[in-house]
Amino acid sequence: MQTINIHEAKTHLSRFVDQAAAGEEIVIARAGKPIARLVPLKPETLQPRPLGLGKGRFSLPKDFDQLHREAIEQMFATGD
Repeated sequence: MQTINIHEAKTHLSRFVDQAAAGEEIVIARAGKPIARLVPLKPETLQPRPLGLGKGRFSLPKDFDQLHREAIEQMFATGD
């Protein structure tokens, strides 16, 4: 564990953040007394989402697959 003073932390913050991200713990001190600790964050573990989270929140019309059929066919036929 590395201890640095607050002035050095401000001057070289990006270097110490990189060291912390690599797993090193850094203690920041003021007048020789520890006041803060810079540590790496734990990686976020993503869980697969369960199916059906949106059930009951919205509905589709029964003729959803036929909505605006004529307009769509017209666009394909004429390019408009």
